[in-house]
Amino acid sequence: MTDDNIKTKPHHQCPNKNFYVCQCFYTHNIFLQQYNLHVIFHDEKQFMKDWKGILYSRGCRSEDQLQQVLQQIKTELSRRRNLGSDCLDRCLRISGGYIPLHSHVYKLQESYLAAEFLDLVKYAQMSSATAEGLITKLSQENASRVYSFPVFTKTFCDEFMAEISHFENSDLPKGRPNTMNNYGILLNELGFDTDFITPLRLKYLTPLTSLLFPDWGGDNLDSHKAFVVKYKLGEDLDLAYHYDNAEVTINVSLGREFMEGTLYFGDMRQVPIKETECTEYSHKPTIGLLHRGQHKHGALPITSGERYNLIVWMRSSRIRNQLCPMCNNKPVLVKMVGYGDGFTEGNLVDVCTTL
Repeated sequence: MTDDNIKTKPHHQCPNKNFYVCQCFYTHNIFLQQYNLHVIFHDEKQFMKDWKGILYSRGCRSEDQLQQVLQQIKTELSRRRNLGSDCLDRCLRISGGYIPLHSHVYKLQESYLAAEFLDLVKYAQMSSATAEGLITKLSQENASRVYSFPVFTKTFCDEFMAEISHFENSDLPKGRPNTMNNYGILLNELGFDTDFITPLRLKYLTPLTSLLFPDWGGDNLDSHKAFVVKYKLGEDLDLAYHYDNAEVTINVSLGREFMEGTLYFGDMRQVPIKETECTEYSHKPTIGLLHRGQHKHGALPITSGERYNLIVWMRSSRIRNQLCPMCNNKPVLVKMVGYGDGFTEGNLVDVCTTL
């Protein structure tokens, strides 16, 4: 269904309290896709000392290749330094110039949600609900504390993907989710945060995460980062082994026809890959995978077609204010627009001092 007569603009709204990023956002977790490597960059001297040998072992042998890596890092750090102002600029341009295809999908309605999901939420909201009781009502995957269940109806998934494709085909600016995904859409910039993702997190997902992940702040998920990723031949095909900058993640397969692309889970981020035995999972449309954000995982290449996934990184300031998951230190915080990286307190520094 096309909203021929309803062209309501998506609603952009900032959170009602201040959120921050950790200072390490400007130095850590820089992904070099060609070498499948996350690096730390403070300055060239430190970088050469710490990473030149590792890069050499992964095929970065010539001076030209090394200079290309340095340029890639500097480009990424420039993107991060300008992220706040660039995000605001894109939001203004999108809200002023984009006409939605399906404007109704920007506001969450229970009719978009699978009956099985609503039943899980109803149970989790009961005063007598327990984690053990909830687990019997959903699918527990082979990987530890990874759960799956239907989230959306197929009709909604089809319309949502059509809306994302419609925006992708526009000439408006698009902020990409992260350095690991070259194709995808940040949903806050498109206007989905206020009336869709926030109520999805608070009203429907928090009752589940409160029972399943209390040790990861599941009852206090007070911010999020939501985006759509796309895999297609000639574009992104797979996703390297990584962990999320989140306490709890929901990953919903939206669909489109594709072959292969199996997901795999290892262990928590502290466990080296050589000590890990991975388990695989074939993700089906409308199904969500709920897991701890720092549970390392990846996606094998698709071999045909295209695939869309909705990812919501849910964050608990109560947990991450104690320890930044990206640098393993007490966070030193820098002001940022929107939800930042979900931090709400700590030692504040001016962004200029980090550059």
